Amino acid sequence: MRILLLFVLSVGIASANEVKHVDAKAVVQLVSQENRPRILDVRTAKEYSDGHLPGAANIDFNRSDFEKRLAQLDKFTPYLVHCRSGSRSKKSLATFKKLGFQHIIHLDGGFKAWKKAGGTIVE
Repeated sequence: MRILLLFVLSVGIASANEVKHVDAKAVVQLVSQENRPRILDVRTAKEYSDGHLPGAANIDFNRSDFEKRLAQLDKFTPYLVHCRSGSRSKKSLATFKKLGFQHIIHLDGGFKAWKKAGGTIVE
């Protein structure tokens, strides 16, 4: 947990309920650490099944139960959120804030940027 907290502080997350936007290169480093954030892929189930980040959970932003499913998660766990290009995941941030999530990291550029940065993909 100390390594994650050091990373979180180094990328600028200093206060609770704040979203930090990071690029794919920083995320590649972050998810290779032992105490990494939980990864939430907000793409469709089809997109997820075609390839996703290792260890990612899928909660489709476009489903009617998106907010209900998010509400079941621990609000104090750090989460890395992404979609295909960053658009849906940016829209999802309002729901994370509304529900009181304390530590959200947004992958700017989404899955496309992750692939371009050489991140591992589970197919």
